[in-house]
Amino acid sequence: MAHDDDEQSAGEDPSTRVGPGQAADDSALLARMRLALVEGIGPRLSQLLLECFGSASAVFEASEAQLQSVPGIGPKLSAAIIRGRTEIDPREELAACRAAGVAVIARDTPQYPSWLGSISDPPSILYAQGTIKPQDAVAVALVGSRHATQYGMEVAERLAQALARAGVTVVSGLARGIDAAAHRGALDAGGRTFGVLGSGLAKIYPPEHRGLAAEVVNSGALISEMPLRADPVSGAFPQRNRIIAGLSLGVVVVEAAFRSGALITARHAMEQGRDVFAVPGRIDSRMSHGCHQLLRDGAKLVESVDDILEELGPLPESAPRAGDGPAVHKPAELLLNTNEKLVLSVIGEGQATTIDTLIACTGLAAAQVLTTVSVLEMRRLVKRVPGNAVMRL
Repeated sequence: MAHDDDEQSAGEDPSTRVGPGQAADDSALLARMRLALVEGIGPRLSQLLLECFGSASAVFEASEAQLQSVPGIGPKLSAAIIRGRTEIDPREELAACRAAGVAVIARDTPQYPSWLGSISDPPSILYAQGTIKPQDAVAVALVGSRHATQYGMEVAERLAQALARAGVTVVSGLARGIDAAAHRGALDAGGRTFGVLGSGLAKIYPPEHRGLAAEVVNSGALISEMPLRADPVSGAFPQRNRIIAGLSLGVVVVEAAFRSGALITARHAMEQGRDVFAVPGRIDSRMSHGCHQLLRDGAKLVESVDDILEELGPLPESAPRAGDGPAVHKPAELLLNTNEKLVLSVIGEGQATTIDTLIACTGLAAAQVLTTVSVLEMRRLVKRVPGNAVMRL
């Protein structure tokens, strides 16, 4: 049941509160929920069925022969789908979710996080309590051992604080140890954080983290693909780890033994094309062995938040910042000071901007502009081009 790191378990505007009443068409949502509740139909088969029949309602109207024409659907699964027409009624589940302030979000709807939908096996249904905002596209996962050392806890909390202050959403799994330190660090810094559960949102695990879970809801969201009252089971935790990675631009492993759920999250991140980072530790500590193996395998070494933000690649599409700040194209932009932000804002997308133009538009002295451009070059945000000009990378 536990997520034991030592075993292989491991509206308002688009940036709105997710909660009751967001589904425009309950019949469509109920059909998607019914399909998700059919035993043996996971995210990939669910998506394949939807592509073949066009909608979840059409899946349940299909004949046994039509269902078995879909790759991966044999007699057992086709029979389970047909039984689901009458034996599965998701209306009570939807009503309970809405009463608890939990949104039920179907994939391919506007409320579903697009960056999670881009992975190979995104959840077909997502349960969320709290808020999911466009700015959360700039997110980093911090994960590690439940049996963390004091060093690991301090590092996780410090990194989470720095990420949150930079405007990055911190994603973790609400587990004991490193996960809890990551959430608390983000909360202490007044930032946003997501807790991804391997249980239903009505079954917070571990139970002593109910208070922490409530704080996460107020400063981000709790997220799960499990039905509201689903108990935590060991097999669900490796599955939830792909969601942690999928919600993030990169995954930072702070402490992990060789057999660790955090390493499963790192593997999911690699498969999803996300960046993987690792924090080095003591060579004689069992909790450092997993991180050191990741570093040998090519993970990026982390000593400070700069190591993370400078390495993260560009976003698939720009994400807004909290408040009135300019949109973020690369996470490294979050490290810039006032002059650096000013100069970068003048450099247009896809076109060269001369140094003379930068001086005229910013009002800065020539020496200041040249120094700032050098910093932007080092952060791999711009490059010099012929004509005494620069372009964004």
